[in-house]
Amino acid sequence: MLHRRTVLGAMAIPVVAGLMPARRLIAATTTRPDMRSLGAVEGDPEAIARDEDFWGVVQRAFTQDRSVINLNNGGVSPSPAVVQEAQRRHLERANFAPPPVALWREQEPARERVRAHLAKVWGVDAEEIALTRNSSESLQICQFGHDLHRGDEVLTTTQDYPRMLTTFRQRDRREGIAMKQIKLPIPCEDPAKIVKLFEEGITERTKLILMSHVINITGQILPVKDVVAMARTKNGGIPVIVDGAHALAQIDFKIGDLGCDYYGVSLHKWLAAPHGTGLLYVRRDKIKSLWALMASSVENDNDIRKYEEIGTHPMGATLAIAEAITFHESIGGARKEARLRYLRDRWAKRLLGHPSGRVKLHTSLKPAFSCGIGTVEVEGLESGELSAWLWEKRGILTTAIKHDEFAGMRVTASVYTTPEEVDRFCEAVEWAMANGLPKK
Repeated sequence: MLHRRTVLGAMAIPVVAGLMPARRLIAATTTRPDMRSLGAVEGDPEAIARDEDFWGVVQRAFTQDRSVINLNNGGVSPSPAVVQEAQRRHLERANFAPPPVALWREQEPARERVRAHLAKVWGVDAEEIALTRNSSESLQICQFGHDLHRGDEVLTTTQDYPRMLTTFRQRDRREGIAMKQIKLPIPCEDPAKIVKLFEEGITERTKLILMSHVINITGQILPVKDVVAMARTKNGGIPVIVDGAHALAQIDFKIGDLGCDYYGVSLHKWLAAPHGTGLLYVRRDKIKSLWALMASSVENDNDIRKYEEIGTHPMGATLAIAEAITFHESIGGARKEARLRYLRDRWAKRLLGHPSGRVKLHTSLKPAFSCGIGTVEVEGLESGELSAWLWEKRGILTTAIKHDEFAGMRVTASVYTTPEEVDRFCEAVEWAMANGLPKK
């Protein structure tokens, strides 16, 4: 248990923080708290997930506006103050020193340390990690980078991210490839069934598979390792592109343990890195055959850095990823996963237990199949209208989901979210259930 005096010893944000200039606010928050104290806390992740002294230190590391409740951290997360400060420092350096010196002689070489740190934490070789701007860029490198021909098929699901589906549809319009989609149960608690559905979707024309590690609209965790192993036995080995946007830094795992060839991530979601940062993993022996989105010379064919050839761009966000990784490690991946699941279960189980029986969850609550994401539907309340009312009248931000196969409201707390904020969300939904939504 973390002693309360440790928490209270950390400087609190003044009540008037909202009136402070942004730079002063960031400076005030970066000194408080000392995250290193968390490393000395002992206990299993499930116990620490309920230790509010521990999480009080984490909460105070953010500059989040507490007059509202952000439960859409799965879209994009705020960064802790130390990450914001690091990004500002690097930006100032690039504008203080001659930019050609700061950007190309100092900061570009420094990104190699970020690359190495990411690779170490997530269990792959540094020469297999490219630093991108988001998961869309990472995944489109893979989707456009494979040579496909008219009549070739790519296999994915009806629940994959819309932009990635649009990418394949554009290749269909331009090149005549065919995208085939399979439906997965919502939710699904049988990994073997998921593998079987992917296998049944494969034909002799299937050249590529795209799948999510964690489905963004439900939080369903898919058996990536098993699907990859199955795909390797088909058509001489079908490559699998994995959308890891909602997996990395939400659930505790190693990319290297999945066995996949390609893995794309947005680091500004669950890692809380600067907005506009991402990661692309390409297995070393696949780099040469995967084309880059922007042209790179033949000398770079085997170099993971060919996927970073986007011209002159600011380096502050990329370099500040280092602080986000350190922040994540200070908490601990397993402890973070347990906390996110604890907060999700707190609201989900309360609403599911409502005596009206009107609440349906489109997310499994079993730990093997989900973590911090939950999608809920309330009978009699249109999800988009409920989500809009929560934000406009209660200051609670959620995500309305309207899919061909279901509708609901996605709720994604973060490590800075308090149990009291989760309870306020439940109280608001319960009020709406009892009173209905005001007519517009």
